[in-house]
Amino acid sequence: MPIDAAMTLAGENVRLLGERALYWPAREALLIADLHLGKADLFRRAGIGLPTGGTGDDLERLTRLVAERPVRTLWILGDVLHGAAHRAAWYRQWQGWREQHAGLEIGALAGNHDRVLPKADLGITLLGERVQEGPFLLRHDPQPHPALHVLCGHLHPLAKLPGMQRRWPAFWLRDRLTVLPAYSRFTAGIAPVLDAGEQLVACVEGDAIALPAR
Repeated sequence: MPIDAAMTLAGENVRLLGERALYWPAREALLIADLHLGKADLFRRAGIGLPTGGTGDDLERLTRLVAERPVRTLWILGDVLHGAAHRAAWYRQWQGWREQHAGLEIGALAGNHDRVLPKADLGITLLGERVQEGPFLLRHDPQPHPALHVLCGHLHPLAKLPGMQRRWPAFWLRDRLTVLPAYSRFTAGIAPVLDAGEQLVACVEGDAIALPAR
């Protein structure tokens, strides 16, 4: 079984999943950030050769995540798309996935890559730039809030484990702010410099590994 990281954020029990998602049991909600649908297709249209399977692989992982636990709602914390919503292979894959999960509520926050999202016809609810859910403020950019705990994406944090050269996608736990890793595997990222009290939880081959806090 995959190893999850149980955390308490803003008084709520959540689980950080090694497949780059956050699960909120009390709301039966799954949260991901930076899905970047169509990124590989966009690169191919520009003449950059890439292997196939990016969107399909990401959606297969998402299928497992919603099947392994009760999930009524999926929130995508921005950058649902990567660019122009051309009707390429990724779009057919998404439409097929959406039809298979027609009963799942999906809401999306606007990210910096989502300019054409309102016209993309993805079968999801557009929530604007921010929305409050209980003690959390959902948004894309990592902007703190004076009273709410912010759940966001955008930065694609990475963590390095002792003795390993590779950097892994990670949750970045900060004061009243948690940055989720990029859900798409076809992304780069940054290695954050931690302030006192901050912590990374690395996503390593399906397991969530909590690293020591600074």
